[in-house]
Amino acid sequence: MKITEIKELTTKEIVERLQTEKETLVRLRLTHAVSPLENTTKIRENKQTIARLKTVLRERELNENQN
Repeated sequence: MKITEIKELTTKEIVERLQTEKETLVRLRLTHAVSPLENTTKIRENKQTIARLKTVLRERELNENQN
């Protein structure tokens, strides 16, 4: 998910998406621990998406505090 797509979402949608991405990351890690994934870059991409979501949430929080 790109940053431009994330910025178009509402704050509530971002929070929901963050939860689902975290759950997906846990599942990917468990699956990888049991039997190696064919494409391990999925874990990295998932972590980057989580970081992007958190960044946008933090930006919005700071903007609200300044206003």
